Amino acid sequence: MRGNIRRHVEQELLDNYKKYYRIAYSYVKNEADALDIVQESAYKAIKGCGKLKEAALADTWIYRIVINTALDFLRKEQRNVEFLDNSEEQSVMEEGYGRADIMATLSTLPAKDSSVLILRYFESFKLEQIAEITGESLSTVKSRLYRAQEKLRLKIQ
Repeated sequence: MRGNIRRHVEQELLDNYKKYYRIAYSYVKNEADALDIVQESAYKAIKGCGKLKEAALADTWIYRIVINTALDFLRKEQRNVEFLDNSEEQSVMEEGYGRADIMATLSTLPAKDSSVLILRYFESFKLEQIAEITGESLSTVKSRLYRAQEKLRLKIQ
């Protein structure tokens, strides 16, 4: 049984690598750091997959690892995240979500706000899944989502 879960976790990591990268990137705004975060998250997921009770939960569990690893990285670095220059940001957007104008605006929001928007609208997670991934209550996720939408709406106008 545990071997099946490990194989499932490994397959999830392979199948969704770009998604995990985009989430990490939304936090750190740096390609190399995002790659390091995904690599460290993959290590943590494979090492800790014995704690996972159901293979079906692997995807949201890995997202949570990626987000927590990104937050740990930011805390450890204790630095202000600067925006990318336009050429690097454009290459990341073409690889990921497209619509550089929306992503540039998203990058001006706090990391927790932008990650909720990305998980909901770009990765198509349900609010309950986002709550599980972020470790926040459903009402907190809803509030954060609605506040982030309003902030984004004001910035776009």
